[in-house]
Amino acid sequence: MKALIVEDSATLCAIYEAYLRGIGLEIFAATTLQEARQSLHDLKPDFVLLDIELPDGNGLELMAGLDNVVPKPVIVVMTGHGSDWAERALAEGASDFLAKPFDSIRLRVTVQNAMRRKELNDQIGALSERRDKLGGLVGASASIRSVYDTIERIAAADGTVLITGESGSGKDLAARAVHDLSARAPDPFVIADCAAMSGGTIERELFGEDRGDAPAGWIHQGLVARAKGGTLFLDEVAELDFAAQSLLLRFLESGVFRSSGTGEEIPTPVRVIASTNRDLLEEVRAGRLREDLYYRLQVLPIRMPALRERLEDVPVLASTILQRLARQTGKTFDPLSDDVSKRLCGYAWPGNVRQLENMLRWMTAMLVGTSVSTSIIDDAIAQFDNTFEGRHSVSTTVADNVDETQAITPLWLVEKRAIQQAIDVSDGNINRAAALLEVAPSTIYRKMQTWKNSDA
Repeated sequence: MKALIVEDSATLCAIYEAYLRGIGLEIFAATTLQEARQSLHDLKPDFVLLDIELPDGNGLELMAGLDNVVPKPVIVVMTGHGSDWAERALAEGASDFLAKPFDSIRLRVTVQNAMRRKELNDQIGALSERRDKLGGLVGASASIRSVYDTIERIAAADGTVLITGESGSGKDLAARAVHDLSARAPDPFVIADCAAMSGGTIERELFGEDRGDAPAGWIHQGLVARAKGGTLFLDEVAELDFAAQSLLLRFLESGVFRSSGTGEEIPTPVRVIASTNRDLLEEVRAGRLREDLYYRLQVLPIRMPALRERLEDVPVLASTILQRLARQTGKTFDPLSDDVSKRLCGYAWPGNVRQLENMLRWMTAMLVGTSVSTSIIDDAIAQFDNTFEGRHSVSTTVADNVDETQAITPLWLVEKRAIQQAIDVSDGNINRAAALLEVAPSTIYRKMQTWKNSDA
């Protein structure tokens, strides 16, 4: 990592550089605000150790221009003028601060913590960039995060993929994400609706037809040829009859299809992704699916969880869908309240994400005003589920635990009370309060700044 020390004393710059030797930093120094600005532009440092008092201005002025610096460095501010400057620095976006004078150990620990924070931020940024390619897949629950990780790993491979899951769980979105994250992304993604094919039509639909005996020649290009170099998505593959299964198996085994009309065998580099809402092993046992086809499909499996398995994702899914509907309809929606979020999480969603989206579309059409209430959520769900009984359908587990959860104090409030008590006992001395709590003073300043921002 590159580090920039901004300190008006060249002697102190040399001392700090000596303190930080051996921890993996390439260190540069600037002694004025103007020199620091130029170094930010030229060096693009990962880390800045910033003094507040500089001969040509206040060091915090440097932080005002950081929005235009990419990637943004981690800043640790040095000050010898008390807590007010420390609070201002943290409010401006500093990662930490050091009260002068400080020793080599304190400096090294603070800088190493900042470096780790920078590495973590970079990892989060890279992860977010990859997540953007996951299309419409939304959520942060453990089960959907497992799907994200599986998709990312499978996308890098090039074998046949089988995506299983209930109807409406997002199998088509997962298939698209595998394609978009793979090396085949620049090439076509072609969807084959297997429920609409049979042994009589699949050969023509998949492989096309070339009738050279027609007056002007006639060619129907099949889905495989259209997907050349890219991905062929076989949606609900278990719907194929035995004749169609045999044709598909032959193609999966050889990667070659025979043009109907000319009889020419044409090799076609295509990745196959199949999906199904059925248990394929049960289909094999029942004699409805060829066993050899099953093993040709079950190479790289992905299981999409039902929405009831990740109910904590429902509010963010609903908000994402509502944002899209707002753009489509020109309407405006207020953020979902806690009561609405609880109501959404208390329903089992047998139709999964598709049912949630249909419900929200109905609600969008019926909603008067911008506020989403629990009553209109109940009415909307009832349109698609005649067994739904409104507020009484909220899970008994949630209802039974209401009294217990109300008795639990949130962790942030426990922390806030402990810090405030320590400050009161210490007569407002932050350093003494930090010693009592066995934390760094900067931790207390950072927490106080967070509470101040939330109150605002």
